[in-house]
Amino acid sequence: MAVMTFAERPEPAIDAAERPMLEGWLEYHRETLVAKCAGLTDAQLREASVPPSALTLLGLVQHLAEVERFWFREILAGEALPDLYSTEEDPDADFKVSETTTWAETEAVWRAETAAARESAAAFGLDDFSKGLGSSGKPFNLRWIYTHMIEEYARHNGHADLVRERVDGATGV
Repeated sequence: MAVMTFAERPEPAIDAAERPMLEGWLEYHRETLVAKCAGLTDAQLREASVPPSALTLLGLVQHLAEVERFWFREILAGEALPDLYSTEEDPDADFKVSETTTWAETEAVWRAETAAARESAAAFGLDDFSKGLGSSGKPFNLRWIYTHMIEEYARHNGHADLVRERVDGATGV
Protein backbone atom coordinates (compact mmCIF):
# COMPACT_ATOMS: atom_id res chain seq x y z
CA MET A 1 0.00 0.00 0.00
CA ALA A 2 1.42 3.38 -1.02
CA VAL A 3 1.64 6.20 1.49
CA MET A 4 0.91 9.72 0.27
CA THR A 5 3.03 12.67 1.31
CA PHE A 6 1.98 16.30 1.16
CA ALA A 7 5.13 18.40 1.14
CA GLU A 8 3.39 21.40 -0.46
CA ARG A 9 0.35 21.50 1.82
CA PRO A 10 0.58 24.51 4.17
CA GLU A 11 0.40 23.64 7.85
CA PRO A 12 -1.85 26.02 9.81
CA ALA A 13 -0.02 28.19 12.33
CA ILE A 14 -0.40 27.08 15.95
CA ASP A 15 -0.18 30.62 17.33
CA ALA A 16 -2.12 32.74 14.85
CA ALA A 17 -4.88 35.20 15.62
CA GLU A 18 -8.42 34.06 14.88
CA ARG A 19 -8.77 35.11 11.25
CA PRO A 20 -5.38 33.84 10.07
CA MET A 21 -6.11 30.63 11.99
CA LEU A 22 -9.45 30.11 10.22
CA GLU A 23 -7.96 31.00 6.85
CA GLY A 24 -5.00 28.71 7.52
CA TRP A 25 -7.22 25.73 8.29
CA LEU A 26 -9.37 26.38 5.23
CA GLU A 27 -6.28 26.54 2.99
CA TYR A 28 -4.95 23.37 4.60
CA HIS A 29 -8.13 21.50 3.77
CA ARG A 30 -8.34 22.96 0.27
CA GLU A 31 -4.85 21.72 -0.51
CA THR A 32 -5.54 18.36 1.15
CA LEU A 33 -8.27 17.79 -1.43
CA VAL A 34 -5.88 18.64 -4.26
CA ALA A 35 -3.26 16.32 -2.79
CA LYS A 36 -5.77 13.48 -2.69
CA CYS A 37 -6.13 13.88 -6.47
CA ALA A 38 -2.41 14.18 -7.22
CA GLY A 39 -0.76 11.67 -9.49
CA LEU A 40 -3.93 10.05 -10.78
CA THR A 41 -5.15 9.85 -14.36
CA ASP A 42 -8.43 11.42 -15.42
CA ALA A 43 -9.93 7.93 -15.60
CA GLN A 44 -8.86 7.20 -12.01
CA LEU A 45 -10.23 10.56 -10.84
CA ARG A 46 -13.58 9.65 -12.45
CA GLU A 47 -13.65 6.22 -10.81
CA ALA A 48 -16.50 5.59 -8.37
CA SER A 49 -14.60 3.17 -6.20
CA VAL A 50 -16.73 2.70 -3.10
CA PRO A 51 -19.89 0.87 -4.24
CA PRO A 52 -22.76 1.49 -4.15
CA SER A 53 -21.78 5.17 -4.03
CA ALA A 54 -21.15 6.98 -7.32
CA LEU A 55 -18.80 9.42 -5.53
CA THR A 56 -15.57 10.26 -7.38
CA LEU A 57 -12.60 12.49 -6.63
CA LEU A 58 -13.47 14.74 -9.59
CA GLY A 59 -17.05 14.93 -8.36
CA LEU A 60 -15.82 16.06 -4.95
CA VAL A 61 -13.71 18.81 -6.52
CA GLN A 62 -16.65 19.96 -8.65
CA HIS A 63 -18.90 19.98 -5.58
CA LEU A 64 -16.44 22.01 -3.54
CA ALA A 65 -16.02 24.52 -6.39
CA GLU A 66 -19.78 25.00 -6.31
CA VAL A 67 -19.79 25.26 -2.50
CA GLU A 68 -17.02 27.91 -2.61
CA ARG A 69 -19.06 29.90 -5.14
CA PHE A 70 -22.25 29.62 -3.13
CA TRP A 71 -20.91 30.59 0.30
CA PHE A 72 -18.35 33.24 -0.57
CA ARG A 73 -19.82 34.82 -3.68
CA GLU A 74 -23.57 34.27 -3.56
CA ILE A 75 -24.16 34.38 0.20
CA LEU A 76 -21.28 36.49 1.54
CA ALA A 77 -20.90 38.97 -1.34
CA GLY A 78 -24.51 38.80 -2.50
CA GLU A 79 -23.65 38.07 -6.13
CA ALA A 80 -26.38 36.61 -8.34
CA LEU A 81 -24.61 33.73 -10.08
CA PRO A 82 -25.75 30.56 -11.80
CA ASP A 83 -24.71 27.22 -10.35
CA LEU A 84 -21.62 25.73 -11.92
CA TYR A 85 -22.91 22.18 -12.29
CA SER A 86 -26.20 21.74 -10.43
CA THR A 87 -29.58 22.44 -11.91
CA GLU A 88 -33.07 22.73 -10.55
CA GLU A 89 -33.83 19.36 -12.11
CA ASP A 90 -30.63 17.81 -10.74
CA PRO A 91 -29.44 19.56 -7.56
CA ASP A 92 -26.70 16.92 -7.09
CA ALA A 93 -25.21 17.31 -10.58
CA ASP A 94 -22.11 18.90 -9.04
CA PHE A 95 -21.07 15.43 -7.87
CA LYS A 96 -21.55 13.85 -11.29
CA VAL A 97 -18.83 13.48 -13.89
CA SER A 98 -18.81 12.25 -17.47
CA GLU A 99 -16.21 10.39 -19.52
CA THR A 100 -15.01 13.77 -20.79
CA THR A 101 -14.55 15.42 -17.38
CA THR A 102 -10.85 16.17 -16.88
CA TRP A 103 -8.66 17.15 -13.97
CA ALA A 104 -7.27 20.15 -15.87
CA GLU A 105 -10.71 21.67 -16.43
CA THR A 106 -12.08 20.75 -13.01
CA GLU A 107 -9.03 22.04 -11.15
CA ALA A 108 -9.07 25.30 -13.15
CA VAL A 109 -12.71 25.94 -12.19
CA TRP A 110 -12.02 25.05 -8.55
CA ARG A 111 -8.93 27.28 -8.40
CA ALA A 112 -10.87 30.17 -9.95
CA GLU A 113 -13.62 29.76 -7.36
CA THR A 114 -11.19 29.57 -4.44
CA ALA A 115 -9.43 32.71 -5.70
CA ALA A 116 -12.77 34.50 -6.01
CA ALA A 117 -13.71 33.27 -2.52
CA ARG A 118 -10.52 34.74 -1.04
CA GLU A 119 -11.22 38.03 -2.80
CA SER A 120 -14.81 38.16 -1.53
CA ALA A 121 -13.77 37.32 2.03
CA ALA A 122 -11.05 39.99 2.04
CA ALA A 123 -13.74 42.69 1.92
CA PHE A 124 -15.40 41.46 5.15
CA GLY A 125 -14.48 41.29 8.82
CA LEU A 126 -15.21 38.12 10.80
CA ASP A 127 -18.23 39.75 12.46
CA ASP A 128 -19.59 41.29 9.24
CA PHE A 129 -22.80 39.77 7.98
CA SER A 130 -23.31 38.49 4.48
CA LYS A 131 -25.11 40.52 1.84
CA GLY A 132 -27.00 37.42 0.77
CA LEU A 133 -29.37 35.40 2.92
CA GLY A 134 -29.52 31.72 3.66
CA SER A 135 -32.62 29.54 3.25
CA SER A 136 -33.67 30.70 6.74
CA GLY A 137 -33.88 34.25 5.43
CA LYS A 138 -31.03 35.32 7.71
CA PRO A 139 -27.47 36.44 6.92
CA PHE A 140 -24.30 34.69 8.10
CA ASN A 141 -21.18 36.30 9.49
CA LEU A 142 -17.84 35.51 7.87
CA ARG A 143 -16.68 33.59 10.96
CA TRP A 144 -19.60 31.17 10.52
CA ILE A 145 -18.87 30.78 6.80
CA TYR A 146 -15.19 30.03 7.44
CA THR A 147 -16.09 27.49 10.12
CA HIS A 148 -18.67 25.86 7.87
CA MET A 149 -16.23 25.67 4.96
CA ILE A 150 -13.57 24.03 7.14
CA GLU A 151 -16.18 21.47 8.20
CA GLU A 152 -17.31 20.97 4.59
CA TYR A 153 -13.78 20.29 3.36
CA ALA A 154 -12.87 18.11 6.34
CA ARG A 155 -15.93 15.93 5.78
CA HIS A 156 -15.33 15.59 2.06
CA ASN A 157 -11.60 15.01 2.55
CA GLY A 158 -12.62 11.98 4.60
CA HIS A 159 -14.62 10.78 1.60
CA ALA A 160 -11.61 11.51 -0.63
CA ASP A 161 -9.42 9.37 1.68
CA LEU A 162 -11.65 6.36 1.11
CA VAL A 163 -12.06 6.89 -2.63
CA ARG A 164 -8.31 7.40 -3.16
CA GLU A 165 -7.41 4.31 -1.16
CA ARG A 166 -9.78 2.21 -3.26
CA VAL A 167 -8.48 3.71 -6.53
CA ASP A 168 -4.79 2.99 -6.05
CA GLY A 169 -4.18 1.94 -2.44
CA ALA A 170 -2.58 5.26 -1.45
CA THR A 171 -3.21 6.41 2.09
CA GLY A 172 -1.91 9.29 4.13
CA VAL A 173 -2.69 12.51 5.84
